[in-house]
Parts: sequence; C-alpha cells; structure tokens
Amino acid sequence: MATPASVRKQMTPPSIRARKGGDPIVCLTSYTASLTRLIDPHVDLILVGDSLAMTIYGMTSTVGVTVDMMIAHGRAVARTASQACVVVDLPFGSYEESPAQAFRTASRVMADAGCAAVKLEGGAEMAETIRFLSTRGVPVMAHIGLTPQSVNALGGYAVRGRDPHEAQSILADAAAVAEAGAFSVVIEKTAEPLARAITGSVPIPTIGIGASGACDGQILVIDDVIGLFTAFRPKFVKRYAEVAPTVADAVRDYAADVRARRFPGSEHVYVAGSA
Repeated sequence: MATPASVRKQMTPPSIRARKGGDPIVCLTSYTASLTRLIDPHVDLILVGDSLAMTIYGMTSTVGVTVDMMIAHGRAVARTASQACVVVDLPFGSYEESPAQAFRTASRVMADAGCAAVKLEGGAEMAETIRFLSTRGVPVMAHIGLTPQSVNALGGYAVRGRDPHEAQSILADAAAVAEAGAFSVVIEKTAEPLARAITGSVPIPTIGIGASGACDGQILVIDDVIGLFTAFRPKFVKRYAEVAPTVADAVRDYAADVRARRFPGSEHVYVAGSA
C-alpha cells in the first residue's frame, strides 16, 4: 500500500542531530494523548517535560515530579506520536547521584514509556553521566543555562549568562555535553549573545527556550502556546491561541444547561415503551 505523501517518517535522535545548521527544529511539550494527536503532524520533537508539575499537577516547581509520573505521561505521548521524536525528562533526584543511577532510571523510562530519548539537566558536571548513557544506547538531550530543577540553588528564574564569568561557564557546559555525546542541547533563558555563541561553537543542535533566534530550534510549553495555562505568562512566550476562556465559557454553558435540566444528549436516550 502506498504511503500518503503527507505522512513523514518518524524523527529519531540521529535525524534530529543531523539537522544542525539546517532547517529549524520545531519542538513542543505534550503530556497527553489528545494533545499529542494535534501536535504530532506539525513538529519534529515532542518533549514530555517535567513542566507537567505546573501544567498538570499544580505544583510551584518541577522538584516534586516522580519517575512514575514521567513514565505514565511519556507512555501516553509515545503511544500516540507517529512522526515526532519523543523525549522524556528525567526528574530531579533520579539521575544526579551517579551514572549508574542515571542509567537505571533512563533505561526504565525508555522501556516503560516507549520514548526515543531522555533529557537531563546540567552541564560539565553531568558530562560523565551523559557519556555513560550515550555509550550504552540511551540517547540524551542535554539542558543548560537556566535549569529549573536547580531553581532553589540558583535563587530564581532570572536570565543566565549576563555576567561574563557565568557566560563562560555556560559556554563550557555546552562544549562538555556535546563532547560527551548528547544529540542536542536545550538552552533555556540565557542572554541572546551567549545562546548565539553556543550555537556557533557546538556541533549538535541547540534548542532555545527564551534564548536566541540563532538557535537551531525552538521549544515552548504547549499550554503557554495555546493559552491554556494562565497562572503566569513567561515574557518570551508568544501565544497563538487563548484556549482558557473558550474552555471556561463551554463549562459555564454546560453547567447552565444541567441546572435548567437541559441534560445534553438526553433527547436521544431510548426509553422502553417509547415510539
């Protein structure tokens, strides 16, 4: 049977890596099957991010996310995606202790969720772990700059890399994770000149979030993009829709119907003895 021209071959970590310096890599987060069906035809990579802490579970940071939570949402996304490369975040405390701990967590996440790769936060200090994983068949997306799992140590969500010393440290982080075998690296909320310099200096794709238009790709949280998450709005986010008011209006109208005993669909219910 012929394959429809509109259906793309599923992206993989090697095919993402091969996009360095080429067409921009389109990335979004997703945590559910229903959103994944809508996102998958249009993106190259879907990240099941630990940002689900805020978007799904109402937490104030990503620190409380568990491996089981990531596997459950990762499985929903991986089962649904047919074109995008699916990457799952390793949560705080599940990989930092040692490369062996990271491998146990990553191998479990990949086996149970069915994803193509994992993402972990950290630069030079995580290079040994990235090398350990990548040489054992676990593709790794790195994450430098602002690392949300370390927000308590960093003292907040301020832009990173404005200070020359910090910029040099983050530049070294990028070089370390690339040399260790990461197939791509997320650069979050860094000064634009630094993100541009990193993109020009490493041989792997850079995926920006609040970074630079010079990055090889872009990732945003889907709930921010469609206006579903309203607790706060990052300055670097462009909203392409405002879904939250639509949902609120639909629920209001539904509630009004029920209170007026206009039960939706009840006119189609078969009652025994009726014509």
